[in-house]
Amino acid sequence: MNEEGPGRLIIVSGPSGAGKTTILREVFSRCPQLQSSVSATTRPPRPGEQDGEDYYFLSNEEFFRRQKNGEFLETFEVFGRGFWYGTLHSEVAPRLAAGQWVVLEIDVEGTLAVLRQYPQAITIFVRPESVEELERRLRLRGTESADVIERRLEVARRELAMVSKYQYIVKNDSVDQAVQEIVDILKRLEVCA
Repeated sequence: MNEEGPGRLIIVSGPSGAGKTTILREVFSRCPQLQSSVSATTRPPRPGEQDGEDYYFLSNEEFFRRQKNGEFLETFEVFGRGFWYGTLHSEVAPRLAAGQWVVLEIDVEGTLAVLRQYPQAITIFVRPESVEELERRLRLRGTESADVIERRLEVARRELAMVSKYQYIVKNDSVDQAVQEIVDILKRLEVCA
């Protein structure tokens, strides 16, 4: 088990399409002292994504070499498509030791793995208004096939069944309201001024 330095780890999870990334973008603008952890992935970059900014885009060989060497806090394969994601220790441990507050945007399984190493982490689950609303958002994106959307919804139902593992649950029926709720949580924890 790792001991955290003066910094703290904040984990934000929620089903794909729940609005986590949009919400966190605004939370970071209101709480600039927060540090975002950049995940690694084996999937190819989407248009506009930058290596080292959006993700570290790694080959399968590089990802599995780093996994074998114990360089990840957590790893997972998404939706059975063969793409792997993970959180590198190097994105987290040095920042915590320097007293920074580090935010991980990861799935439920990843959260459970990280909590084994950082049990004092703050956990926030962003949930959609309903599974139907989640499906609507995923279909509006227009980035995935019907099969992928069905798999994402199946995973979402499993993730929603795990909300009791989280300290805070934020319902995203309004982005502004969800952002304010997370900022209020962080203010109570004296993370955000």
